[in-house]
Amino acid sequence: MSRVLVARLDSMGDVLLSGPAVRAVANGNRPDGSRPNDVVLLCGPEGAAAAEMLPGVTQVHTWASPWIVNPAPQVTEEMTNGLVNFVRSSRIEEAVILTSFHQSPLPLALLLRLAGVRKITGASTDYAGSLLDVRLKPGEDFPEDQPEAVRALTIAEAGGYVLPNGDDVKLRVSPGQDPDGLADELAEEGPYIVVHPGAAVPARAWPALHHAAAVELLEAYGHRVVVTGGPSEASLTATVAGPSARNLGGGTDLRTLAAVLAGAAVVVTGNTGPAHLAAAVGTPVVCLFAPVVPAIRWAPYGVPLELLGDQEAPCRNSRARVCPVPGHPCLSSVTPEQVVEAVERLLGGVSSLATRRKVWKP
Repeated sequence: MSRVLVARLDSMGDVLLSGPAVRAVANGNRPDGSRPNDVVLLCGPEGAAAAEMLPGVTQVHTWASPWIVNPAPQVTEEMTNGLVNFVRSSRIEEAVILTSFHQSPLPLALLLRLAGVRKITGASTDYAGSLLDVRLKPGEDFPEDQPEAVRALTIAEAGGYVLPNGDDVKLRVSPGQDPDGLADELAEEGPYIVVHPGAAVPARAWPALHHAAAVELLEAYGHRVVVTGGPSEASLTATVAGPSARNLGGGTDLRTLAAVLAGAAVVVTGNTGPAHLAAAVGTPVVCLFAPVVPAIRWAPYGVPLELLGDQEAPCRNSRARVCPVPGHPCLSSVTPEQVVEAVERLLGGVSSLATRRKVWKP
């Protein structure tokens, strides 16, 4: 058994999308898993909680990368030596560096090489010299316009790692503890829709009052609505929940949120980490997707999906954090009625909403 480092240095959603690749590395190089590996997942601070939930991960190490984290930490000898010394002391023999199209694996590859890692796999448009043993050339060795989860798995496979027989190549997380029993409580009260209105950057956010109107309409259609959000989103979730929806804003850690999403009939959210968490627990998603990044790469993967938003808007592929177009038309043009119609279409594929209960116990 070898110890292999898998690196995904950015956000929670990015880490969740690396799940199939992580399982391939953990499985080793035989479909029957007869030569498994210990996987050390190297991630940034925003991805650590998700990394702890990925099947196949033996150990999680958090490191704030100065070329990924925003705002960027200062590069210091202490910082770089800390990572190099960790890798050396962990007896890591191989590494797979997972990146998106706009990221380079080479800075990390240099540090890993200094730490003595003998085999490094990554995808790089730039000449990698002796930094990568296995180099994929994006656009030549694989197409860029494919789901991010498939891109990550392609990199792992190039390094010689394969998924176990029967793996469905979907996102997945391991269930954990929900000490407050919140998910069970919600399930006992009957079916519900989750609305998650927050977004990490403004360019990906549907207006709060649109969310609130959609919640009112969903309730008018007879649906029970649960609104979720982080600790910094209490005002937003209170506005969206209104007087009658259940407001869980700031009240869930990531494992509890996963259980809440798993129990939902449908999740309504933007291009956010919770969209990928919903996909990882198998829940259909209505995704209000701003085209600042391509939906073919970043839309929720492997679950029934309704994608809303003008994907040909002028902000397309700009990677903007703040909308560059007055009025934010790519999302503000989506009406609450369209969201409710999308929810109803997804529910139409469920044989009986009243009896629908997924098996995912925290």
